[in-house]
Amino acid sequence: MFVQEFSSHTKRSLMLLTHKENIVKFSWLLPSFLSLILFGSTVKANGAMPAAGIAIANWHFDSNRNHLDFTTDENVQPKVQLLTNPTRLVIDLSGVTLGYPQTSQRVGPVIRDIRIEQFNAETTRMVVTLAPDYTFDLAQVQLQEESPNHWSVQLPKPIRLTATQPQYLEITPSISPRVNDNSTLFAGVVPMHSPMKALEPQIKALMSRYSFLKTGMFFLDLDTGDYLDIGGDRVFPAASTIKLPILIAFFQDLDAGKVTLQENLTMRRDLVTNGSGSMQYERVGKKYTALETITKMITISDNTATNMIIDRLGGAAKLNQRFRSWGLKDTVIRHLLADLRGTNTTSSQDMARVLALVVNNKLVSPQSREQALDILRHTTIHTLLPAGLGKGAVIANKTGDIGFLIGDAGFVTMPNGKRYLAAIFVTRPYKDTRGRDFIRQVSRLVYDYLNQPNPVAAVDLDNRVTR
Repeated sequence: MFVQEFSSHTKRSLMLLTHKENIVKFSWLLPSFLSLILFGSTVKANGAMPAAGIAIANWHFDSNRNHLDFTTDENVQPKVQLLTNPTRLVIDLSGVTLGYPQTSQRVGPVIRDIRIEQFNAETTRMVVTLAPDYTFDLAQVQLQEESPNHWSVQLPKPIRLTATQPQYLEITPSISPRVNDNSTLFAGVVPMHSPMKALEPQIKALMSRYSFLKTGMFFLDLDTGDYLDIGGDRVFPAASTIKLPILIAFFQDLDAGKVTLQENLTMRRDLVTNGSGSMQYERVGKKYTALETITKMITISDNTATNMIIDRLGGAAKLNQRFRSWGLKDTVIRHLLADLRGTNTTSSQDMARVLALVVNNKLVSPQSREQALDILRHTTIHTLLPAGLGKGAVIANKTGDIGFLIGDAGFVTMPNGKRYLAAIFVTRPYKDTRGRDFIRQVSRLVYDYLNQPNPVAAVDLDNRVTR
């Protein structure tokens, strides 16, 4: 799956995604004029109900101008994403509750449909879907604020896929060997190409300067198959990165109809724990929806929420069996959180494997994949891998920190469209900030290397990347 995110720039909002182009081009043949008038209750961005309790979201699509207009309550900030397989333009309205079932409108052979749906508890999503043999080229899709509650999206013209254009993989899932076992596929879905040999000296020079740290890392360019594997199969305490595969297991059960997002979970005394998160300070017996619980589990890394999800999914033993079925060799839950002794384990390759399977549609449905990645993009800790990324990059990631161990694993989309997986773990003297600095510098070296038109890093006498 390819995800390119954009957001509007207004005086009233924080900038969610910024790069100097901040636009996406796609094209289509538009058969007719389409106008949808959709009514539903909305919630203001700050969570307060509007005075009347009812608002109108008015979509108006003009096929002659390739122009979409819609209205919202004030203080709603639309966020636009470009997704593939199939190609879709997605507009998320955070803080808006639809208030009625998904509504769709069939359009034609190229624009298949336009629909509006409740994406999660506080987000309404507008989706425009293209036919499978059409794609979007990188150029301009312009989101414009016409007034505090009126937005427009200007779209350009179509591109049809040809035999020479890259196709997205649809390979049957398998339990593949590790990268260093002469496998041609990582996780059974990503063709392996060659190691990032030009980058290795830079990373190893950095490791020598931080020789008191023990590290393992794995980075994989999803577009070329090039990879950096330095101790990627080394087993480490998982800390809160264990919450990443737990999240995916939840969405698997959601797809299977075994759980729902709106079901209530009770915070039992035996599941309440210390460490990260705020739920531990609430009264025992309080109920949370499953969506609230998984969101807290990831975004604020709530340990109590994690224990509630582990319990809801059948316990650690069943989850461990699930992880093995995905081909994870090192990822094991041995103790409920907070696991401050580090008995739960994983590896960089295992974390990258989970992400590779997810973004290639092998573990969950496309809708669940998008929702899981969206939750991961809203984590509140940005001091590790995200701190090394360039302006405009987007990461869906989960960190872990138990003092003597820190780690981070994520799926990165760069402004130029390149996508890569990143996973790194470091053991360090207890709470030594140099471990954090090391991860940031590794992240920056990999990002700068992949940001080159033809990633080949030169090495100077100081073992630094030069261009």
